[in-house]
Amino acid sequence: MNIDDVKNQIKNNLYRNIEIKVFGMRNKNSTYVGYISNVYPALFTVRINGVDKSFNYVDVLTGEVKIKYY
Repeated sequence: MNIDDVKNQIKNNLYRNIEIKVFGMRNKNSTYVGYISNVYPALFTVRINGVDKSFNYVDVLTGEVKIKYY
């Protein structure tokens, strides 16, 4: 899988409900539920409780961010 595959997968699931897990430093992990609201060349945004949070495609590629589609 390369960066273009990740971008296409996320673009194809625009406005679809997701669960996103972010693996941070020192075992600080966060889980969010929302939907993909926008896609941009370097990042995508997820609407969570009315607020947009942005994530990088590279983080999805490296496994620091995992997306589960519903």
